[in-house]
Amino acid sequence: MTSFLKNIDKKDYRPTYGALEIFKFIGPGLLVTVGFIDPGNWASNLAAGADYGYALLWVITLSTIMLIILQHNVAHLGIVTGLCLAEAATKYIKPKYSKPILSTAMLASISTSLAEILGGAIALEMLWDIPIRAGAVLVTIFIVIMLYSNSYRFIEKWIIGIVSIIGLAFLYELSLVTIDWNAAAIAWVKPSFPHGSMLIIMSVLGAVVMPHNLFLHSEVIQSRQWNRKDEKIIKRQLKYEYTDTVFSMIVGWAINSAMILLAAATFFEAKTPVVELQQAHHLLTPLLGSNAAVIFAIALLLAGIASTITSGMAAGSIFAGMYSEPYDIKDNHSRLGVAISLFIGLIIIFFISNPFNGLIISQMFLSIQLPFTIFLQVYLTSSSKVMGKYKNKLYSKILLYSLGGIVTVLNIVLFISFFH
Repeated sequence: MTSFLKNIDKKDYRPTYGALEIFKFIGPGLLVTVGFIDPGNWASNLAAGADYGYALLWVITLSTIMLIILQHNVAHLGIVTGLCLAEAATKYIKPKYSKPILSTAMLASISTSLAEILGGAIALEMLWDIPIRAGAVLVTIFIVIMLYSNSYRFIEKWIIGIVSIIGLAFLYELSLVTIDWNAAAIAWVKPSFPHGSMLIIMSVLGAVVMPHNLFLHSEVIQSRQWNRKDEKIIKRQLKYEYTDTVFSMIVGWAINSAMILLAAATFFEAKTPVVELQQAHHLLTPLLGSNAAVIFAIALLLAGIASTITSGMAAGSIFAGMYSEPYDIKDNHSRLGVAISLFIGLIIIFFISNPFNGLIISQMFLSIQLPFTIFLQVYLTSSSKVMGKYKNKLYSKILLYSLGGIVTVLNIVLFISFFH
C-alpha cells in the first residue's frame, strides 16, 4: 500500500469504532477547506456583499454542494486505491495524455501559490506596512520552514487551529453589525441574478472548486487508512470520509457566508463598493473601529499562510505522482514539487505591479486548468479497472460529468470576461 507520509504509523489492524471514533477522521477535509477560504475567495465574497448585499448568498450554498460532491468523489479514489489523483493518472492513463494534464496541474499549483502568498503579503502590509514584495518573501520563508520541517500530523492540527481562529474572527466581526437574518436565510436558498452580477457570481463559483484541492484531498485522506485489504474497514473509511468532507465544507460555507454578511452589513449599507482587500481593511475602521480592521487583517494573514501550505503540499503530491510516488516531504520529488510551486510563484510576484490584478490573473489560470482535472478525476473514479466495484454508479457518473460541464462553462465565461 502506498503511503503519502512515511513517518505516519500505519499498522495493519482493524481499528475499534466507538461513539467518538469519528473525531479521529476529522482533518483531511479541513485542509481542503483552507483552499475554500483563501484570499481569492475573500476578494470575491467581499465584492459580492458590498455590491449586492445578501442577494448572492445562494452562490455560496450552490458552490458548497458542488464542492462536497467532487471532493467526496476524489477522496474515494484515495481510500480505495491507495493512490492520489496524480499517481492514479500516471498508472492508468497513457503518458501522452497524463503528462500534459499533470503538467498543467503543476502550472495551476504555481498560480495558486502565487495568489496565496500574495494574500498573506497584503495582510502583512495591512498590519505593519511591510511592502508587498518583502511580505511575500517572509510568507514564503515561513511556509518552507513549516513544510520541510514538520510532519503532516502537526501541520494538520496547526491548520485546524487556523480555520478555527478565522471562524472566531468572523463571529466577532458579525457581532459588531446588525444582520437581517430573515433576508439572509431566504438569500441562502433562493437564486437571484441582480443586474450586472454575473461576473461576481462566476468569480465566486470559479474560486471555490480548485484543481489543487482535488489532488490534495485524494492524497491526505490516506492518513486515515488502516487496512485496505479488509472490505469492512474500507466501507468504514468511506463512511467517515463523507462525514469529514460534509463537516469541513459546511465550515467553509459558514466562513464564506460570514464574509458576504459582513460586507453586506457594512459596505453595502454604506453604499461603498469594494474593489480590493486593502480598501476593505481601511473602510472597516470608520465603520466598526480599529479592532475590527486589525482582526480582519490577522484572519487574512492566517488564511494566506494556511492556504499556501496546502498549495505547496498539493504541488508536491502532483510532482511526485508524475513519478508514481506518494507525497513525502523527505523525498526529493516531493520536495522539488513544493519548491517549484512556491518559489516560481514568489518570483512572479516581483513582476506584478498591481496585487489585486495579480489575484484576478491567477484565478484565470485556475479557470483554464480546472476542467481537465475534473474530467480526469471522473474518468478514473468511473473505471472498474481503477476502482473495482467501488466505481461510480451510472447516476453518479451522470451527476459528476454534469458538474464538470457546468464548471467548464462557468470558467470559460469567467475566462472570457477577463478580456472585457
